[in-house]
Amino acid sequence: MTQTAQLSPSSVFVVSGGAKGITAECTIRLAQQQPCKFILLGRSEVLETEPDYAQNSDESALKKCIMENLLSQGEKPTPMNVQKIYNKITSSREIKKTLAAIEKTGAKAEYISVDVTDTPALQEKLATAVQHLGPITGIIHGAGNLADKLIEKKTEQDFEKVYTAKVQGLENLLNCVNPNQLQHLVLFSSVTGFYGNPGQSDYAIANEILNKSAHIFKQSYPSCHVVAINWGAWDSGMVTAELKKVFQERKIEIIPVAVGAQMLVKEMDNTNHATAQVVIGSPLVPQATELDSELRTYRIRRQMTLEANPFLHDHTIAGYPVLPATCAMTWMINTCEQLYPGYKLFHHQNFKILKGITFNESLAKEHILEIEEISKVSFENVEVKAKILSKNPEGKIHYHFSAQLNLQQKIPIARPYESINLEEDNIITTTGKAFYQNGGATLFHGPAFQEVTKVLNISPEKITTECLWQEISDKQQGQFPVQWINPYTIDLSMHALWIWTQHFHQEACLPGRVEKYEQFVATPHNKPFYVSCEVKAKTATSVIADFIIHDRQGQIYSRMLGAHAIIWSMKLLRS
Repeated sequence: MTQTAQLSPSSVFVVSGGAKGITAECTIRLAQQQPCKFILLGRSEVLETEPDYAQNSDESALKKCIMENLLSQGEKPTPMNVQKIYNKITSSREIKKTLAAIEKTGAKAEYISVDVTDTPALQEKLATAVQHLGPITGIIHGAGNLADKLIEKKTEQDFEKVYTAKVQGLENLLNCVNPNQLQHLVLFSSVTGFYGNPGQSDYAIANEILNKSAHIFKQSYPSCHVVAINWGAWDSGMVTAELKKVFQERKIEIIPVAVGAQMLVKEMDNTNHATAQVVIGSPLVPQATELDSELRTYRIRRQMTLEANPFLHDHTIAGYPVLPATCAMTWMINTCEQLYPGYKLFHHQNFKILKGITFNESLAKEHILEIEEISKVSFENVEVKAKILSKNPEGKIHYHFSAQLNLQQKIPIARPYESINLEEDNIITTTGKAFYQNGGATLFHGPAFQEVTKVLNISPEKITTECLWQEISDKQQGQFPVQWINPYTIDLSMHALWIWTQHFHQEACLPGRVEKYEQFVATPHNKPFYVSCEVKAKTATSVIADFIIHDRQGQIYSRMLGAHAIIWSMKLLRS
């Protein structure tokens, strides 16, 4: 693997939007880390000399001087005119301050007044700068515009203003350099592109294009250190006191300027050269919106294939990949959470496996998820019925799964699990991977659904397991991604009952229906969690149990109450 070049005094960076604001702060910090050469780009002009009257730095005093000067020239000092002149003066001052701060580190800096979307001007002026400073070895693309408003109120001009600064700006910058000489490409993207945000559809599109561009450029030029940084909100002038209050209500943390600038330096370290995209900042949790009173029905169609869902190879029964019931449930939940932003599943009840989905020659070309609203209370909860169905070539409907879901704006806090028992009795000494695909009566699940690390204790009434799910890639998760609900850890949690039926009855079991499931906190991955499975009833054909998923102190993540499992022959499962 080719190593990325380190920063050096001969490095030459062109920095769009780099003379003011957070991009300037990042550039200054980078210069402090390694003095090199910087070509700063911005649309503002630098005043060689300020007007004689502009001697005051206080905002109100400076504006008063501007007004007096306009009056002396016989012009009307309108608020717009005064503000325009004020912005020109203060902008020039900020640019000069940035240049001085960079040069104080021992680095060299040059400012060019140019619009990055103006292709001929950008090429001409950069060519001149290169003659002074040398070939460009790095790009930091921080230029951007905002035109926040709901999509139905946006104009084409709004979209072009936001889109071109990011996307065309990047294209123009890349056209001005020799890509084979480029050692660093840093794109200032946004969490808006990663999560989406109301009123910023154009900004989200532009930033997501930057994200994808970073991955594509990295594939074409692997020796270049490429990273699209999806920044959250910075504690800068754009974040007003009112906006800070909104962020606080949405539990969005603001990035302090000094911290963010240091994070940029860290991301440019050679140890991070393989990471083409990074998210820095709080997730943009959608706000709940007012719900209308009309009860609606939705139909969502989905084509499912093995190729699109690699994890299915780890859930094969009787020789065929089978969709886990927990993944079917996740499709219902994720869809509802997208339909009702700001609401999350609190519980579902009466979840039934009517006819599972097997990936064989009879797999339907498409499956349909029907969502029927039962009740809605704005800023409180939504109740729906959900069904997954398909049609065979003759038009006959097959129902696969059904449930009733309850989504809440605020999830209640669960009381700690009182019957917690994590003492080890050493009755079952099998550990980790040995529980799986190891012949005999072991579980059939592949790596995507492993592993029960050990059984802490077992009795005719209860089994307690320690579990640890190693996160699988987004590509492996396919159409069933982990969000608020994790279908893989839920499936893993139910392995305790299989171990219990095998230990006491030499039988295997598969899920049939669940009376109620509640989620209070997201189940962790890549670290241990615990499952307390309380067996309520056992017959020759079925077993009923409650599953409580919790941490080591008994804090409950989720619980599955009245889970009915069907007893299956081991021979049928393996055949």
